[in-house]
Amino acid sequence: MKERVSEFSVIVLMVLLCSVPTHGGENKNPFAGESLPNGWTWKRANPQAWRLRNQRLEIGSITEPKAERDYSFDGKISRAVLENYLSRAITFAELLNGERVEKQLGGNTDDNIRMLRDVGVKFAGRAIYMWGGESRLDGLLEEARPIVKEIHAGDPDIVLQAAAFEIVSKQVETLKVPKWVFDEFTLDWENRNFDYEAMLYPDGHRVDHWRIGSSVPDMSKLETRMWFFYLAARYVDIGVEAIHFGQVEIMDDRDPDHRGWRDIMARVRQYAAKHARRHFLLTDAHVPSGGIVHDGRLLFDFHSFPLRIDEVVTEPQKGVLKVGYLDSIFTRSKGGITPSGWRCDSLPYIVELDNFGSSDRPGQNIGMHYIWGYDEICWFAHQPADYRNFWLKYAWEWIHRHDTNGYLQMPGSRTLANPVGKKIWYWANTPSRTVPTGFGQEETIKAIWAEDK
Repeated sequence: MKERVSEFSVIVLMVLLCSVPTHGGENKNPFAGESLPNGWTWKRANPQAWRLRNQRLEIGSITEPKAERDYSFDGKISRAVLENYLSRAITFAELLNGERVEKQLGGNTDDNIRMLRDVGVKFAGRAIYMWGGESRLDGLLEEARPIVKEIHAGDPDIVLQAAAFEIVSKQVETLKVPKWVFDEFTLDWENRNFDYEAMLYPDGHRVDHWRIGSSVPDMSKLETRMWFFYLAARYVDIGVEAIHFGQVEIMDDRDPDHRGWRDIMARVRQYAAKHARRHFLLTDAHVPSGGIVHDGRLLFDFHSFPLRIDEVVTEPQKGVLKVGYLDSIFTRSKGGITPSGWRCDSLPYIVELDNFGSSDRPGQNIGMHYIWGYDEICWFAHQPADYRNFWLKYAWEWIHRHDTNGYLQMPGSRTLANPVGKKIWYWANTPSRTVPTGFGQEETIKAIWAEDK
């Protein structure tokens, strides 16, 4: 018959072996069936550190296991949780646009969702957006809603990001202004649609900037703020928990005090506090100035920017990162008081392989913000697979060495202004019968994150 372990011996061993005896719980101890004294239970950090076998104490490695990453937030977000999300961020453009993904872009929604789960994505950037074409908003949202539900059923922690870019087109006039938007701005209801002309710079500045009938909106105009509020609310209503606001500074040319942006962001946050899944909306924008700060308060929850890759002139097609190259954000992200109330000297940010169109001189060293004549994602996609995989690891490690506030947003899905053969879209997915156009960075991303403890 086994001998009972004395109360004194159990308690002493528990303390010495990093366990904490407590009273008033279970009457079983960890010693393979041995009984604790009545009324006592036990708690220890590492169940593999020790056990009793055949009345002999076996001691293993007494090390604390790595705590699981915290992705919980409600009403506000801590810096630690925010950085957990940014460290698992991926750009996944059009993720929620299932019909276009499969009919036009050579992707597959089911495989995209599989990849998100397998790799461990927690923040999916640009999952839904429009670049003009506002008349399709209702259909886009209806297409997205069931995909959002499926993604959150598999992982309720994933944040899906929409984008409200620096563009408005004449198609906005096909959409009716609902009464709740008038109510938000304390205006009398009118039976009318959104007014494109009322959103533009009155002096013609940046009008038709993108193409005829597509302009940069002026955030100091009331109609612009009504439109952005409406758009943000529609995104929140389908389960989106983050919005990227594009190049905010070119929408702010007449408002150096940022009154328009401060107004719209306050309204969007108030709407999210009532209607968002976790009563909070993560916001960011591209900020070449390093960020918008008013009276010590940051406008956004985190910053974002293109990587700004420099050519290695002596090694054609090679690219490197540099602090201070062009307007890169490395070491320049401004600090202050965040919308969640915590202070920082430098706001956490993500950098991405951006798309901004073809230079018409692909493959050539033309300088400016192009990398060998390509935008960033096209340059990346045109590299050999081994170099793409190497470069992701290089960029991840370089950023961590040079600015601990920065995180690499991995490339998952993005448009290619310069197609690679017949591939018009970059997919990180492993090539398969389902996604034959995959570029194959899925396993590399997964491995980089697995090493990031």
